[in-house]
Amino acid sequence: MGRKILLAHDHVPGIQSYEVYRKHGGYNSVEKAIKTMTPEAVVEEVKKSGLRGRGGAGFPTGMKWSFLAKPEGVPRYLVCNADESEPGTFKDRYLMSRIPHTLVEGMITSSYALGVNAAYIYIRGEYFYIVSILEKAIEEAYANGWLGKNILGSGYHLDLYVHVGAGAYICGEETALLESLEGKRGNPRIKPPFPAIAGLYGCPTVVNNVETLAAVSFIVNEGGDEYAKIGIGKSAGTKLISASGHINKPGVYEIEMGISVEDFINSEEYCGGMLNGKKLKAVVAGGSSVPILPADKILHLANGEKRLMSYESLADGGFGGGTMLGSGGFIVMDEDTSIVENLFTFARFYHHESCGQCSPCREGTAWMEKILHKMIDGHATLSDIDLLWEIQAKIEGNTICPLGDAAAWPVASAIRHFRSEFEEYVNNPKSVKKVIRMAL
Repeated sequence: MGRKILLAHDHVPGIQSYEVYRKHGGYNSVEKAIKTMTPEAVVEEVKKSGLRGRGGAGFPTGMKWSFLAKPEGVPRYLVCNADESEPGTFKDRYLMSRIPHTLVEGMITSSYALGVNAAYIYIRGEYFYIVSILEKAIEEAYANGWLGKNILGSGYHLDLYVHVGAGAYICGEETALLESLEGKRGNPRIKPPFPAIAGLYGCPTVVNNVETLAAVSFIVNEGGDEYAKIGIGKSAGTKLISASGHINKPGVYEIEMGISVEDFINSEEYCGGMLNGKKLKAVVAGGSSVPILPADKILHLANGEKRLMSYESLADGGFGGGTMLGSGGFIVMDEDTSIVENLFTFARFYHHESCGQCSPCREGTAWMEKILHKMIDGHATLSDIDLLWEIQAKIEGNTICPLGDAAAWPVASAIRHFRSEFEEYVNNPKSVKKVIRMAL
């Protein structure tokens, strides 16, 4: 059994409530940090832990915190990015709905470390039912002295608010999120300046994912060195994985980073093997925005090595055909999956969710959807495959925010690894086997 940190008590009856959460060690990190540590010491523990952002980018959290500007007389803000909109990703939803105090505690401890007196949870509009769960947990934290004025008699004060978005995927990008939080249209900002210098209301701001902030409590309680012992190399700690697709046991799993992709799929502790005994065709390891990874880049690798569930191994690991751990949206596709139709679903999503601010993304996502739709309908030519390749290449790296890359990478990797399937849609449109459009 892998070690559990965030989900150690997720099945304890009543764990949503303050009383039960407190009995299982809840808010100990706030007490330890405020009573026995300086804010700088908390930041240092997070640095030592090797914790990396769990929202997708994987940037070292302690380093991100150290960039926060601290001008005199200017407020600082902490914003939790709970705008979990990546197709295939639902682990933050599980964490907030099952153990809401885990996030609240992590935000209090993190806010203390950053010198923040007002913090926000920005949650996607489709998660509206979770808002009441979070607000109840926040009310309980206020009632028991963990939020508000003079917390634990220390003189430190903090207010925590929940802000509901309006269902825009683009607001998962941190600067678009800040624009939305300020009441404006959620368009990404040109950087620099970065949020650490000029973020919410033009003030220094840290934006972290739900899972990232929740992990801070363990790091403060047990120490950064203890957290760093879990996982492998620069992929320290545990990671929540949203597993879906053609597997026997879809769900949210907490893994120690370093387990192999093959073992994660086949282990009874996790995915429980392929559904109906089918063969693996491909995996989307980190949500719809990351490159697809074919089975031959996961199974039966040279020298008996295994591809690992870690940032470095998935990125390349010497096996070629790199992808990203991303947000942990792990979508498994079996041998009958149509890569082309699956890609069309992704392309349609990114076209719909483009904010339209950048021409390459606004126009390119529309054309990719049109070409893939044409291919599925049996009217495409071989030159359309090349055109699809050219369009994605013109989007990647040419937009203000990463949504352009997110739209381009699945297209590029699908053509790179499964070009023959695209050609089959062109050459034999009537006989091509279309089994499933989306593996979710």
